[in-house]
Amino acid sequence: MKTKVAIVDDHKLIATAIGSIVNDFSDFEVIYDVENGAELIEKLNSPDNIPDIILLDISMPVMDGFETARWLKKHHPDILVMALSMQDDEKSLFRMINNGARGFMHKNIHPRELEIALTTLLREKIYFPGWAAEKLSSNLSNPQPAVNVINPFNITPREEEFLKYVCMDLTYKEISKKMSCSPRTVDGYRDSLFSKLGTSSRVGLVLFAVKHKYFDPNDFEI
Repeated sequence: MKTKVAIVDDHKLIATAIGSIVNDFSDFEVIYDVENGAELIEKLNSPDNIPDIILLDISMPVMDGFETARWLKKHHPDILVMALSMQDDEKSLFRMINNGARGFMHKNIHPRELEIALTTLLREKIYFPGWAAEKLSSNLSNPQPAVNVINPFNITPREEEFLKYVCMDLTYKEISKKMSCSPRTVDGYRDSLFSKLGTSSRVGLVLFAVKHKYFDPNDFEI
């Protein structure tokens, strides 16, 4: 069964173009596109219109991407939201993440990158390209040094290393290879950090790592 995708964008030509590209992917299908968040809410009144992923434009009339993402977070938290933007605007990036978006990408993304982004989002529940991670790392206000949070949260050196890799475009299996350990050990680091940091998602780990400067895009070469 194909993964269901909905597109929310007030530029019909762009929505149609993205939809055509997505429909060419073997594992995904666009079930509809709408022009703003208000139209999306009407669509979601029907159980048949619940997608797995929503590609959500930020700048729209009537009900923009910020408000729509916030509504989705409250009413449909299981839907994976990928924010769409024409600019690499860090304020919009962070605001969309706070409102529940699980990913962020440019509208001019290459079709192959779009397929990778959707596949990664579906599998890992998160997708941030390198530029987005760098924006988060360099622009969060008043970040706390990592040394100030290691003791309170009892984060071990190996968990700290895991946190850095979590911020990259790597699967957990790939992280295990980078860390020279088994996938089960990586799952243990993840679950331990979930407990210590009071989160239950990779998004939460990424936000914590970036905010407290555990992650710097220059730390590792992928």
